[in-house]
Amino acid sequence: MLTYPNIDPVALSLGPLQVHWYGLMYLLAFLFAWGLATHRAKQRDGWTPEMVSDLIFYGALGVVVGGRFGYVFFYGFEQFLANPLWLFQVWTGGMSFHGGFLGVMIAMLLWCRKYKMTWFQTLDFIAPCVPTGLMFGRIGNFIGGELYGRPVADPNFAFGMIFPTDPLQLVRHPSQIYQALCEGLVLFIVLWWFSSKPRPRFAVSALFLIGYGIARFVVEFFREPDNGQLFIGWMSKGQFLTVPMILIGLWMMWYAYQKKTYDWGPLKNS
Repeated sequence: MLTYPNIDPVALSLGPLQVHWYGLMYLLAFLFAWGLATHRAKQRDGWTPEMVSDLIFYGALGVVVGGRFGYVFFYGFEQFLANPLWLFQVWTGGMSFHGGFLGVMIAMLLWCRKYKMTWFQTLDFIAPCVPTGLMFGRIGNFIGGELYGRPVADPNFAFGMIFPTDPLQLVRHPSQIYQALCEGLVLFIVLWWFSSKPRPRFAVSALFLIGYGIARFVVEFFREPDNGQLFIGWMSKGQFLTVPMILIGLWMMWYAYQKKTYDWGPLKNS
């Protein structure tokens, strides 16, 4: 069994101002996404550093607003009804990937209208930059002791740990780390490799949906369901919301290789 590091959720205190690790992880996520997107833009015609910076700004707004609204309405609606101001207390944690995903989709539409780019052209461009952000977000969850895993079958399980925030104090899976690795690091490597060559329109976005969906669906078996919510007796809400992503991704991949429309030629310096 591992010992939970029990890191102070406050990374830095400047008088009355407190900088939480959770917020710091989001900052790192956006900085990494900006750096990766800037690198990709240099390899493709029609993209400028200003466009990339604007795209990350729009995406950040979509993630924060959509992620918070999604968490409140998917997982914490009763708490919202009891305390409506809780919606704005983002620093306390509580963000939904699915809500953030919808928020980013809307933000991308607005960005595309501004720069007269197609929606999927933009999504194919930015998709490989997303998993590192997911990785940092899950690390933030781990430091905050939230979204921990289900109890392990064997208390002596090598990777099990007791989270101080768990009222039952059971030995649990560190599912945040599983997610950081599967939805973050592994998915990033796969997408970065896949997008290093010209691919049909929709293909990179499709692989993101499929890859994230499968990784999230599998890891959810090790994660404690939010508010104990299960569908058809065994499926968590996270798994339920992920199924459409996988199905849409599979259809998009099939469609991409049927049409074989390419937005990019050979990459620069390739």
